[in-house]
Amino acid sequence: MEETRLKTGIWIKAMLRQAGQTGNPGMVLHRGDDDAGSVLIVLLGREGHLCVLAPTRTPDGRRAWFRATGEAAVDQASVDAYVARQVDRDPDIWVVEFDAPDLVPPFEARLI
Repeated sequence: MEETRLKTGIWIKAMLRQAGQTGNPGMVLHRGDDDAGSVLIVLLGREGHLCVLAPTRTPDGRRAWFRATGEAAVDQASVDAYVARQVDRDPDIWVVEFDAPDLVPPFEARLI
């Protein structure tokens, strides 16, 4: 079964709204292509711990996320370097940061 694809700009707005309703505000760090840009998620945890989530697909084709910076939390410099490489590679990518004290996405997300 194929998921309905929303334009990226609309999907980002929905994620921000959903997270904001649960008390986990988010903000766009880099605006990508409104129609079909890819997305990176930066999760800001307690005591400055961070991680970056990147999109992938499950074997059955559904949207999922993986921890692009590894399983362990990383520092701001590591996140900045990773994000800069990805934006250099794809200027149409969106980068969105969320407050996530436990480094758990504050929106509906399947982590693999």
